Amino acid sequence: MLQLLRYSLVLTFLCPSFFAQGQINNAAVGARAVSLGGAGVTLPDVWALSNNPAGIAALKQLELGAYAHNRFSLKELTTVGLLAVFPTVRWGTLGVDVQRFGGDLYNEQRLGIGLAHQLGVVRLGFKADLLQVRVKEWGSRKAVALSMGLQSEVVPGLTFGAHIYNLNQAKLAEFEDERVPTVMKIGLSYQAAAKVLLVLEAEKELEYPTAVKVGIEYQLLPSLHLRTGFNTGTRAGTAGVEVRFKQFQVAYALGAQHQLGLSNYLSVGYVLKKEQQP
Repeated sequence: MLQLLRYSLVLTFLCPSFFAQGQINNAAVGARAVSLGGAGVTLPDVWALSNNPAGIAALKQLELGAYAHNRFSLKELTTVGLLAVFPTVRWGTLGVDVQRFGGDLYNEQRLGIGLAHQLGVVRLGFKADLLQVRVKEWGSRKAVALSMGLQSEVVPGLTFGAHIYNLNQAKLAEFEDERVPTVMKIGLSYQAAAKVLLVLEAEKELEYPTAVKVGIEYQLLPSLHLRTGFNTGTRAGTAGVEVRFKQFQVAYALGAQHQLGLSNYLSVGYVLKKEQQP
């Protein structure tokens, strides 16, 4: 009973900021972006397939990723996902991801396909997500959300990023014209020093106030990165660590919301390096 009451409190208190954490609202993916307050629109990594598909154009090898996110120690508020990004000669960089959020009473599922190209100093990306929302006893609804984004290094060390999710304003149901949220993000990242990266992002969902996200990443060792950030939308502070060894990247992020508790995020990336020809 206590668990059910806590679950209800989360849904009541944090709407809409809580639901910005489910995939239907295009929440940040990957412990790196999460630990930076959710500011991932400028980051060119494998997780960009979800955060801003333009970023995958910077990848040179096949990369795989897996992640799990648990919020406030409630299994009903858990997200898991897999993704793969593959650079090609003809088509640019292709990516596919799958994700599931929720439990038996309510869950969301996503299958996404993205494509990105590098055009000079500009990276452009496009993505289509097939979404399914299911509520027990009420059935399920499906919709296709289209997205696009860009990244560009304005001057050396300063990168600009922008992304719009669900630009087609996909409809989930006729009742009250229920639609998938449209989310716009714009941000900057600045390589302040060889080991210090600063990120700033603004996120606007059409029906709600703008959220500001800030974060800092510090490379303590070549294989060890420390991060922290804050998100005004969820009113949560974040922190994280990443360890890199051989072809693996293992990252952990922790989020703290003072009225609801802690959230944990774990992601693992793998780079399939090409064998060098003799």
